[in-house]
Amino acid sequence: MELGSIRTKIEQELSSVKDLSSLNQFRIAILGRKGLFSELIERLKSLDKEERRNYGREINELKLWAEEKVEELKTHFEMEEKRRKELASWIDVTMPGAIPIVGRSHPLTQTLEEIVKIFTSLGFSVAEGPDIEYDYYNFEALNIPKDHPARDMQDTFYVRPGVVLRTHTSPVQIRTMESHLPPVKIIAPGAVYRCDNDISHTPMFHQVEGLMVDKHIRFSDLKGILTVFIHEMFGEKTPLRFRPSYFPFTEPSAEVDIGCVICQGSGCRVCKNTGWLEILGSGMVHPQVFRIVGYDPEEITGFAFGMGVERIAMLKFGIDDIRQFYYNDMRFLSQF
Repeated sequence: MELGSIRTKIEQELSSVKDLSSLNQFRIAILGRKGLFSELIERLKSLDKEERRNYGREINELKLWAEEKVEELKTHFEMEEKRRKELASWIDVTMPGAIPIVGRSHPLTQTLEEIVKIFTSLGFSVAEGPDIEYDYYNFEALNIPKDHPARDMQDTFYVRPGVVLRTHTSPVQIRTMESHLPPVKIIAPGAVYRCDNDISHTPMFHQVEGLMVDKHIRFSDLKGILTVFIHEMFGEKTPLRFRPSYFPFTEPSAEVDIGCVICQGSGCRVCKNTGWLEILGSGMVHPQVFRIVGYDPEEITGFAFGMGVERIAMLKFGIDDIRQFYYNDMRFLSQF
């Protein structure tokens, strides 16, 4: 057996080892229980006593040398791995840091908060109600019986017979009047649902409806409150007009238009060249609604109004597609 050639072979194979994994495989092949040195020691049995002593000493010396080489290489690879990890985790504190993406209020949230702020400053309190509503509160208590054509305008989602996803927040007004005696002065913000979807409608959107009930409430009070609101929301120079309309739960009823915020009243595609934009509906509470909730319409009067938050936001920010509010595109949202 030529130990010199074995040493040379070990040196050659060690020079080709490039990492800890291949070094471990080499160690098993040379120093393992079934490795090269185990075979060499097994061969000593065929030698006589004197040869066995000399040859065994040489094998042990070669084995110790191989173990030292393996250990040296292991230490080298471990140091290299440590340096690599340190470099990977090293932070240059002199470099400018990455600017994190900071969250901000959604434009609908901003608009809703501003609407609520204006009306609460006028003495209104905020009332809330369930999104899943009884047909009674959503329609019948608002003077919209089962065969009323106004139901066709609502495009209602029915959960089951007699239960709907509310199509407006007006049911909150009914629930409030049922549980409170006059005076009542509330706004009811919240999500509402209708079967509609295009550039100006979505299946879910948001409304703010208002109600003011007491003795001697007049239409002029309604006009004053809404005039203050529009001037606060769109600026003091914003023109507005009240246009006769029809709603089952108010009489008389009026829709409110403002001067087009896009063309400043000169006429454009958005306002269909009229110079005006519809912004909300309003009117004096119908006497039948008062009777349903137990108020005496001979003693009590009041007004109600309702607006779409998306509509207000589109006009305020000049947005021409309502669906942009729901795409969650940061390029769009970051503008607000």
